[in-house]
Amino acid sequence: MIIDTHVHLDDERYREDFDAMMARAREAGVEAFIIPGAHPGTLERAVEICENYNDVYFAIGVHPYDMEHIESVDFEEYAAHPKCVAIGECGLDYFRLEGSDEEKHAEKSRQDEVFRFHIRFAKKVKKPLIVHIRDASHDAKMILLEEGAGEVGGVLHCYNADDELLSLSKEGFYFGIGGVLTFQNAKKLVNVLPRIPQEKLLIETDGPYLTPHPHRGSRNEPSYTRLVADKMGDLLGLSRETIESLTTRNAKTLFGIG
Repeated sequence: MIIDTHVHLDDERYREDFDAMMARAREAGVEAFIIPGAHPGTLERAVEICENYNDVYFAIGVHPYDMEHIESVDFEEYAAHPKCVAIGECGLDYFRLEGSDEEKHAEKSRQDEVFRFHIRFAKKVKKPLIVHIRDASHDAKMILLEEGAGEVGGVLHCYNADDELLSLSKEGFYFGIGGVLTFQNAKKLVNVLPRIPQEKLLIETDGPYLTPHPHRGSRNEPSYTRLVADKMGDLLGLSRETIESLTTRNAKTLFGIG
């Protein structure tokens, strides 16, 4: 069995065939799903799904690209929901920084502020973090260490294969591995995978994004986690069943589900 630890089931692209898509996932052995918080506008949909499906959970958070909406979210209310298992996704994303040096600096400072808010709130409510890091490994790592994020731990969602982040495994952080592992240009992730402690590996889709080979170009969905498990097993010399067992155990340990 597999737990998809990061899938945007509240995305509009799943509405038309939601039940069929969920049925395919269960047939593929997916036993639970976690919807990360990203844009506040989809939170109610995430909660609705969780209340209608016993095997779906959610997190409360705001993606760095949507941080201007953070004031509209009642974190306390959502975190108190029995199906809320984590805080995030939150973090740093420097990929789209634009404008003058002063404007870029201001953007980084605001992302820093919002990221620290998420970490402090996670520690307050004692829930793990779902962390998004893109082109910002050093800054993100330093913030996590400075804020004592190891107190609650979490997952580095869509782990970017940066060696600098590997040491966070000692701080209670897990590494989310998804469809990128199957890409032909994923040599860095392929090479670093064996260096990740197996007790810190998680499987995710980030659906509807980052669809694995051979389905690239189409919508990603939880049933494709098996493709990630197969590739992970090939690279680590383990059976799919072993990969499914250890990543499911890891997810249940981190998120307290099952």
